[in-house]
Amino acid sequence: MTTAPARTPSAPTRTPPDPARLRAAVEEYALAFRATALAMDRPGADPRTLNPVVHDAYFPVLLGLPPAYNPDPLIVDGRPCHLHSCVERVVVYERLAWGDAALMVAAPGPSLSGVLTEELGDDDQKERYYTTLAARPTWTFFALTEPHAGSDATALTTALTPAGAGDPGSYRLSGVKKYIGNAVRADLGVVFARIKPGPVGVVAVLVEPDRPGFTATALPTTGMRAIGLSEVRLADVPVAASDILGMHLSATRRGIVGAMRTFNRARPVVAAMALGVAQAAWDYAATHRHALRAAESQVMEGLRRRLAGTRRLVLAAAGQADRDPGDGTVASAAKYRAAELALETSEYALRLFGPGARLEHPLLDKFHRDARAFEFMEGTGAVQRLNLALGHRKGRILDD
Repeated sequence: MTTAPARTPSAPTRTPPDPARLRAAVEEYALAFRATALAMDRPGADPRTLNPVVHDAYFPVLLGLPPAYNPDPLIVDGRPCHLHSCVERVVVYERLAWGDAALMVAAPGPSLSGVLTEELGDDDQKERYYTTLAARPTWTFFALTEPHAGSDATALTTALTPAGAGDPGSYRLSGVKKYIGNAVRADLGVVFARIKPGPVGVVAVLVEPDRPGFTATALPTTGMRAIGLSEVRLADVPVAASDILGMHLSATRRGIVGAMRTFNRARPVVAAMALGVAQAAWDYAATHRHALRAAESQVMEGLRRRLAGTRRLVLAAAGQADRDPGDGTVASAAKYRAAELALETSEYALRLFGPGARLEHPLLDKFHRDARAFEFMEGTGAVQRLNLALGHRKGRILDD
């Protein structure tokens, strides 16, 4: 696509397509991801040049562009599928992560910044954001985490301050963000900053990295090397009032609240990607280790059953996120369980091949290194357990 598509009415709510058929519809992409997985794992590898799939004008559609900006959707069972619901996304993201989770995260598209823009943006901001993404493959970033505050939005020190009396309606953005995916290659993104003290003083700002004062530096990583994890330094980056998301909403609905609702919608997707890595490790072991001892077969069967059970939990979490993104209880359960399972499955798969497994089976080694990243995506296991405890106290339970 070279120009923004014509605006069309959003598709009415409908039953998501059968998961098996939806997975089959993206199988060619999963296999293309797998074909370059090891090449993308080399330090400094760039998804913009190594895998042609990420430059396919059709691929950003797979990452959830709204129907109004997508005239050429994925077709499943003869019907358009825009992957705009969380249920659809978890099915697709699991399979693509089976191919290469790092490339899945490193691919162009709206990512978390799109979820937040959809949650908080006014009509003009959504138009600006999605028109940019619809025009060409566009990388985006979501900058919340800080070196000393982590992703605790209440402890942010990045500041958004008025530019001065001589420049009304303008601001300056200053601070440091760390562990920000895709920032070194992004064209557009969202930065969280404090505009005033207190719990409602945090806002999210749309920012293009080519603005003066914006610097992104790649960080070395052991796993997920393709995602371009970065440190972002903001030195008086110019910001207009029209860049601040959610100013048409009440102070209690923007900023931290928007971040929490975004995380609740993102955690089932992260869980799905972790599940994809776990399934990839299990499949690799089942395919390449032909003769298993009785005890090993028993463990593999137990892991297979847990994979199936976790998949049901992830789908339940996605359904809950679609119904009520304000309730993240099931999303936290899914993310915690899937991240744990990805690490456990990949570790056991390595042990099945004995000493030298990492050297003799580099793809399996990559699965294990990538699996460790899910502990830190959208909240650590400790955060998820706290969310579960809070959900238990509030009487939130699975209802489907």
